[in-house]
Amino acid sequence: MQTNLADWIRDTPTGAEADAILRKCVHCGFCLATCPTYDLLGDELDSPRGRIYLMKQMLEGSPVSRRTQLHLDRCLTCRACETTCPSGVEYGKLVDIGRALVDERVERPLLDRLRRWLLRHVIPSRALFGAALGAARFARPLLPARLRRKVPPRRAVGPWPARAHARRMLRLAGCVQPAIAPSIDVAAARVLDRIGIELVDVPSGGCCGAVAFHLDDQRGALDYARANIDSWWRFVEAGAEAIVVTASGCGTMVKDYGRLLRDDPRYAQKAARVAALAKDISEVIAAERAAIVPLLAKTPKPRKVAFQSPCSLQHGQKLVGVVEPLLREAGYTLTPVPDAHLCCGSAGTYSILQPELSQRLLHRKVRALESGLPHEIATANVGCLAHIGPAAAVPIRHWIELIDERMAR
Repeated sequence: MQTNLADWIRDTPTGAEADAILRKCVHCGFCLATCPTYDLLGDELDSPRGRIYLMKQMLEGSPVSRRTQLHLDRCLTCRACETTCPSGVEYGKLVDIGRALVDERVERPLLDRLRRWLLRHVIPSRALFGAALGAARFARPLLPARLRRKVPPRRAVGPWPARAHARRMLRLAGCVQPAIAPSIDVAAARVLDRIGIELVDVPSGGCCGAVAFHLDDQRGALDYARANIDSWWRFVEAGAEAIVVTASGCGTMVKDYGRLLRDDPRYAQKAARVAALAKDISEVIAAERAAIVPLLAKTPKPRKVAFQSPCSLQHGQKLVGVVEPLLREAGYTLTPVPDAHLCCGSAGTYSILQPELSQRLLHRKVRALESGLPHEIATANVGCLAHIGPAAAVPIRHWIELIDERMAR
């Protein structure tokens, strides 16, 4: 794609990055076939190719409008288009740039600004989000059925392993997962403990920054990244083997710290080191497969499981076909999931900001997951878990909890 960027953006780092991405696009349209919003709406401007044209026009000096903003807002940033693209267009990076620039030029309605401000400040705060969820759980019996289904019940957690090991890995504490499903990290810690790895809880860490970043508060997102780096750094210097992330959406963000902070003289090298150490829990378990498999207890009646591979796992981190063999080796029978590449509609705060499209994607995903009549659904991201759970007829858990269950027998 030929470009002619406007003077105001041409000689800037942001302009150079956007220009390089735009020039890779060859207009082939392969992305249309895997874009969830284009599939639902049939509008070229709600496809990656259409949004690329909109962003190109803006970067070349054309005026932008609320309509431009709406088409970019409707993007899930699922990055399925990146998996499909034969030219390697990094669409996710481009749409983040485009959204931020459009927001500088188009003022959102007051209620929209207020809602996004609340999301940026409540969700990343463990204290605020935990208190809000606690209040919702307390009031759950009094809520209308539609709202009651959306409040996740408390989950049995179990003990965090107390043993110390020579091998140590760190965990990302995160923001919403400790309140919604604290059992996930505890299960990961127990699995690693059984093979001689200590998962170190670093409570001073927090939100990975993805929520703020994708709500166009990129400066705030980088502050979250720096805070996490500071909380982990003494353990990194002491030889921690990895930073384990059990929420694939957060893993995608942490693995990008090096790029996001590359121009920060104080944090560039540290961020690159942290990004290199960041591992999805599936990568860690797959690497330790030889030690784990002998500890897995098979059962005479295998349970059928549908694995929902989050977009952040398969398209963001490019981890495809890693979890499924681990579940099979643990004795679970995996059921087929049609159109497994399509998003469930959670996409961070998308389910709140674009509820109508999100619900259509959710019901499509639930039908696909339940088509093989599984006993339960497994996922790799807490956002997908919280989104799918209320709509599914069978339980949903993080897949590491299923591995922990087999090892505990």
